[in-house]
Amino acid sequence: MITLILAASVLIGVSLGILGGGGSILTVPILVYLAGMDTKEAIATSLFVVGVTSVVGLVPHARAGRVRWRTGLIFGAVSMVGAYGGGRLAEYVPGTVLLVAFALMMLATAAAMLRKSPKSKPAKPAHTELPVKHVMVEGLVVGAVTGLVGSGGGFLVVPALALLGGLPMSVAVGTSLLVIAMKSFSGLAGHLNGVQIDWGLALAVTAAAVVGSLIGSRFAGRIPQDALRKAFGWFVVVMGVFVLGQQLPQAIWASPLTWTGIGLAVATVVTWSTVRARRPRPAWTRPR
Repeated sequence: MITLILAASVLIGVSLGILGGGGSILTVPILVYLAGMDTKEAIATSLFVVGVTSVVGLVPHARAGRVRWRTGLIFGAVSMVGAYGGGRLAEYVPGTVLLVAFALMMLATAAAMLRKSPKSKPAKPAHTELPVKHVMVEGLVVGAVTGLVGSGGGFLVVPALALLGGLPMSVAVGTSLLVIAMKSFSGLAGHLNGVQIDWGLALAVTAAAVVGSLIGSRFAGRIPQDALRKAFGWFVVVMGVFVLGQQLPQAIWASPLTWTGIGLAVATVVTWSTVRARRPRPAWTRPR
C-alpha cells in the first residue's frame, strides 16, 4: 500500500509544477482513503506536503522569471491571516463536515478549471496598479479555505493573480506557488494545536510529491494548458463526487431534490461562467 501511496503522491507534485495548483485536491483523498488517516490529520498533513512541495516547485519558475515577487508576497501575507484563522476554526468542526466542504470545494474548483480560460499573453512586466483592497479580500477568503479544509486553493489563486495583478498566466502559475507555500504553512500552524501528524509518512509523501513537482515544472509551458486543465478538471469532478458519496448518507443521493439541486448548481455555474467570459475586463486589469 505504501508504494501506491507514494506513486499517487508524485501526481501531487506534477499538478503543482504544471498548473500551479491542485496538489491538495489530490493529497487529502490520498491520505484519507489510501493511507487511512483521520480527516483532520490528513488536512494538516496535506498543508505540510503542499507547502514544502510548492517551495521546491517555485525554484525553477523563479529561475525562468515566472514569479512576480511583490504581488505574490502581498497576496500571500494576507492569505496567511485567513489560513491561520481557518486552521484554528477547523479544530471545532466535525471531520465529516470538513470532508463534505472539501468535496464541494473540489467541485467548485473543477467548474473554474473547466471554464474556457483566457488566452495566455507573453510573459512581460505588467504595468498595472495593484488593487490592494481586492487582493486583501480575495487573499483572506482563499486563505480561510486553505486553513479550514486543507485546500491550497491554487485554482483560486491563479485566476486571482491573472485578473487582480494583471499577470500573464505563465507568471500567475509560478507566483501562485509562492502564495500557496505561505498560506499552507500558516494553515498548518493553526492545525498543530489539535492534531498529531505522522511525520514519517508525511515526509515520505512530501519527498514523492517533490519529485513530481520537479517533473511537472520541466513540462510547464510545453503541454497545451487548456487541454490539460480540462482533463484534470474532469478528474477533480470524479474525485469530488466520490468523496461526497463516501460522506453523505445514501438517502440523500436517492432524493430527487438532491439531483435537482445539483442540476441547478451546474446550470448556474455554466451561465455565470458564460456571462463573465463575455464581460469586458475592468479598466484596472488592462495593460497601460
